[in-house]
Amino acid sequence: MPVRTLEIAEPFFTIRLVTDETRYSVGGKVILLNLSPAPIRIREQSLAGLESAIVANVDLRHLDHAVVVERFSDHDDEAALFSEVARAWPTAFDMRKEDRLRGISHHMSPKIWVEQCGFTLYYSGSVPLKVGLHRDHPFCPVPGFREIHTQIVGFGKMQQCREQDISTLYLEEQMAPGATHRPMYDSEGNYPWHQYETITPSIFMAVEMLPENVHPQSEAQS
Repeated sequence: MPVRTLEIAEPFFTIRLVTDETRYSVGGKVILLNLSPAPIRIREQSLAGLESAIVANVDLRHLDHAVVVERFSDHDDEAALFSEVARAWPTAFDMRKEDRLRGISHHMSPKIWVEQCGFTLYYSGSVPLKVGLHRDHPFCPVPGFREIHTQIVGFGKMQQCREQDISTLYLEEQMAPGATHRPMYDSEGNYPWHQYETITPSIFMAVEMLPENVHPQSEAQS
């Protein structure tokens, strides 16, 4: 199916997974995330693999595997949006039982797997979030696991540290709507100490990518 709608963000946003499309037209503002190594053409520009941008009223070309997030900028009252999201989505601690997630306003949508990619949205209401520096992902402990995050609403930052201490910070990337941080993992899927930190209440999308020979875990495990 060249265009598939992922229901996990409804009724707040519309997320479409676009595959094997030589041409795809968008009207209004959308967030475009390229999940393919092949670039997407945006008029005279190109969007490389694992990069994202806000695009509007344009014909996109050569979408091998991409995510399109619609209606991300349609919410005039963000406080009301966040309140509705917090009521609709359970906390990440309730779902994953990780101690570092205890006692913070950090909610997650349902997760959906499409072949080797898992998609989840998170609402982070605590400022600062203090989700905790980590380098392991207990919900997906497989060699070669890869993950990126794309900002949908609000502002945050992705931080990388030498040790499990924020004073050892060596790389920080600002996350505004439409932004995706650089991949952090090395060629073997190892991560540095890292964390997402809020600047304002935020909603972001996590994309988990599994090696081809690994089957996705069930949502109950994620």
